[in-house]
Amino acid sequence: MAQITLIEAVTMALAHEMARDPSVIVLGEDVGVNGGVFRATAGLQEKFGAERVIDTPLDETSIAGLTVGMATQGMRPVAEAQFDGFVYPMVDHIVCHAARMRSRTRGRLSCPLVLRIPWGGGIRAPEHHSEANEAIFTNVPGLRVVMPSSPGRAYGLLLAAIRDPDPVVWFEPKRIYRQYKEEVADDGEALPLDVCFVLRDGSDVTLVTWGAQVKETLEAAEALAAEGISAEVIDVATLKPLDMDTILESVRKTGRCVIVHEAPRTAGFGAEAAAQLAERALY
Repeated sequence: MAQITLIEAVTMALAHEMARDPSVIVLGEDVGVNGGVFRATAGLQEKFGAERVIDTPLDETSIAGLTVGMATQGMRPVAEAQFDGFVYPMVDHIVCHAARMRSRTRGRLSCPLVLRIPWGGGIRAPEHHSEANEAIFTNVPGLRVVMPSSPGRAYGLLLAAIRDPDPVVWFEPKRIYRQYKEEVADDGEALPLDVCFVLRDGSDVTLVTWGAQVKETLEAAEALAAEGISAEVIDVATLKPLDMDTILESVRKTGRCVIVHEAPRTAGFGAEAAAQLAERALY
């Protein structure tokens, strides 16, 4: 096993799938020669060639359109949006075409693509580089939305996302790209999508979180334990579809829940989890 960061786990998962499956294509702005602005695709063009690791023009609309077209014709493209704030020109193709392709064609076409989006704040970047826009995509039927919180989960979940037969919007919390390392085996073992991960057992309060906030939430649980409070920590991981069964099971045990997320104050995805808890778990 190698001690690697989250960004290195993304690179490792991409390389593994490209070697395993010749239909996997990587494309985006600066992903080839430069290896991406965060170096998530470093070394891939040298290994797999410019026909499979494609430097595109600075044109997010065309990147998304090419990605949808490739996906419907038997490829498994992994496109990069470079920054979360650059994803909006892609929304038309991802929402109006990728998400609806299976139902529109009555199953004759699928759209197995991954849209990688470096996500969130904390890197002292300017406008368009520090957004938390995951709730936009969780509102769209036909899309799966995933956000890893550690190197190990980034590797396993990205493998699963690339292998999925339908479109996956994949958010990478850039604040923790290189924050810490953990041992990850390049064994090709995917982690399950559509389930939450219970990272710490507890009996007094349930802490629900995802992405970059998972590390801080685990640290908060440690601090609470020193005060005699037993906190259960849940990493949502797949925001859409949301595994409420795991959350509900925990809250039935603890009777309390705190949702921790990085988002605009209004209509963040945490509101969905809170609403479902209010409907299904609490008087």
